[in-house]
Amino acid sequence: MRQGEISLAGLLALFSLYLMWKSTELPIGYIRGQGPGGGFWPFWLSVGMLLSCVAIAWNWWRGKTPASVSDEPLMDSFGWRTVLHVGGGVTAFVALISVVSMYGAVALFFVYYLRFLGRHSWALTLAIAIILPIGLFFFFEGAMQISMPQGLPFTQPFFDVMYDIIY
Repeated sequence: MRQGEISLAGLLALFSLYLMWKSTELPIGYIRGQGPGGGFWPFWLSVGMLLSCVAIAWNWWRGKTPASVSDEPLMDSFGWRTVLHVGGGVTAFVALISVVSMYGAVALFFVYYLRFLGRHSWALTLAIAIILPIGLFFFFEGAMQISMPQGLPFTQPFFDVMYDIIY
């Protein structure tokens, strides 16, 4: 467990540095009259992730977390099954983006994650799976004016209605 904690922190720190470097291909600051540059969010979120990795490594070095002083294996069979269920869901989410749009994939992922993995009620699951993607649509397409993938043509009626509301 001890080795797993520091290894993952190191791996995520390297990934953070890569994302920071890659996001500087676009402006990472605020552009007067336009808003945040295209690399703003990826860069600063990666900075936050890097700082979190540094904090994890610091606590690991000081032996302040249970994992940092444990000699137990990283994961048992339940842990590996959980990783497969969540990883499979994320893989399906990414694969579905080009089919049912980013917002449709988010909705389906929430149904899978909340109802089938989390065993929450259908009322809560459907409320979140409907309200959150619509909120994300208005945030990205309306407020930020960033278009997300729209999937195959059968999703177009949804976008037509939503764009009519925005414009």
